[in-house]
Amino acid sequence: MDLIPAIDLINGACVRLTGGDFARQTTYSADPLAQAQHFEQLGATRLHLVDLDGARAREPRQLAVLERLARHTGLHIDFGGGIQTTAAAEQAFAAGAAQLTAGSIAARDPALVGEWLARFGAERIIIGADFKGDYIAVSAWTEQSTQTLPAFIEAYLAAGATTFICTDVARDGQLQGPATATYTTLRQQYPAAQLVASGGVTTVADVAALRAVGMAGAIIGKALYEGTITEAELRGELAR
Repeated sequence: MDLIPAIDLINGACVRLTGGDFARQTTYSADPLAQAQHFEQLGATRLHLVDLDGARAREPRQLAVLERLARHTGLHIDFGGGIQTTAAAEQAFAAGAAQLTAGSIAARDPALVGEWLARFGAERIIIGADFKGDYIAVSAWTEQSTQTLPAFIEAYLAAGATTFICTDVARDGQLQGPATATYTTLRQQYPAAQLVASGGVTTVADVAALRAVGMAGAIIGKALYEGTITEAELRGELAR
C-alpha cells in the first residue's frame, strides 16, 4: 500500500483545513518545496498536492508551485484543485504533474472526464470520490451532489477509470480515524478498483487497518503535521 503525504496550498503556503472548512485553516509551512523535500528525505516517493485556491476559483491557481516541486524533487505528484477544462489539465501536466485528480468535475461533467481518461490514459487520471455520508461532495466540499459513492465508483469503472481517491469529508483534518468500514464495503463491492483512503488517517494503527482491508494507498496530511504519526513511524511505514 502506498503512503502518500499531502500538501494543501492556499496563497502558496502549506495549510490544513478541518472538515474542508476554509474558516478552520491552519498554516504549517510557508515553503511547500521545503516540506516536499522533507517528505522525500523521509522516504516518500509520492505526493498528493491540492490547490485549494483553485478548487474555490474553479481554475488552477498554484501551477507555479507545482512546477517548482516537480522540478526540484523526484516525487510522483498527483495534482488536483480547480481542473475544470482540458486546457487546465494540459497545463497541469505541462507543469509537472504525473497524475491529475478529477474532483468536482468528475461529478459535474462525467462526459468530459471520460474524454480525459481516453485522451491521457486511465493511469494518469485519478477520480476524486469525495464523500459526505453516502453522497459525493463537490465545490471544494461546500455542496453535496445527488450521486451516491458506490454508484459514482461503479459508473467510472465502467468508463475505464481504475484509481479513486476516496476522501471522507467529515473526517478530513479531524484526526479521528478513517472510514475503514466504508472502505471495507467498497473493496468487497469493487475489488478491481484501486482505492486510496483519505481523511482521518491518524495513527500507524489506522495505516495497518487500511492495509489489511486491501487499500491501494492512504493519504496522510494533518497526522504528519501534528505528529500523531511521527517521522520515525512514517519512515518505517514507507520502508515496508
